[in-house]
Amino acid sequence: MNTEKVALEKKDRMANILFKIDAVKFGVFELSSGKQSPYYIDLRVIPSFPDAFREICDTYAEQIQNEIGLSNFDRIAGVPIAGIPFASQIAYNLKKPFLYVRKNIKHHGRERRVEGILVSGDKVLLIDDLLTTGLTLKEAAEATRAEGGIVTDAIVFLDREEGGKQILEQAGVKLHPLLKISEVAHTLYELGAIDKESLRTILKQIKKA
Repeated sequence: MNTEKVALEKKDRMANILFKIDAVKFGVFELSSGKQSPYYIDLRVIPSFPDAFREICDTYAEQIQNEIGLSNFDRIAGVPIAGIPFASQIAYNLKKPFLYVRKNIKHHGRERRVEGILVSGDKVLLIDDLLTTGLTLKEAAEATRAEGGIVTDAIVFLDREEGGKQILEQAGVKLHPLLKISEVAHTLYELGAIDKESLRTILKQIKKA
């Protein structure tokens, strides 16, 4: 079986998992970025499904090894809040030290935004669940760099394809998504999980970005 076919089958499998755990919602939603969206992908529910969580974390780990390479980073940092459970499990699986980035500096203790042991010059791979505008990951990269870390790559489960990738590129961070929302939408449509109108709704949101 060729590599491209295996990769496509894996993407279909990941999209199917989202459908099975009812992570795809339609309606009117306000995203954490403040943007309005006609659909919502709730990836925060994934850790509540141990089998799905394990499979998705294994897929993250495999893509990290294949696309980025274990020798190209020293530590893994989870992006708050939803990226932290994924990052901690993946760091454990890959035997890499785990960090997490706070949303804000705490005003007690060491008063740092990056928790864990970070030595100046360490290469840090950022992990989050979802990418929309890219601002959360960009801020995490800036916070990590401010404390001496080197950030060149970030991996997410899902890219909503709304301009976040370009924002990260401008910040010197290469994005590695497991899935793009267009891939999820087409797979769910082919499975009969969503109708043509729902497919159009998702694809139209991409074009609006």
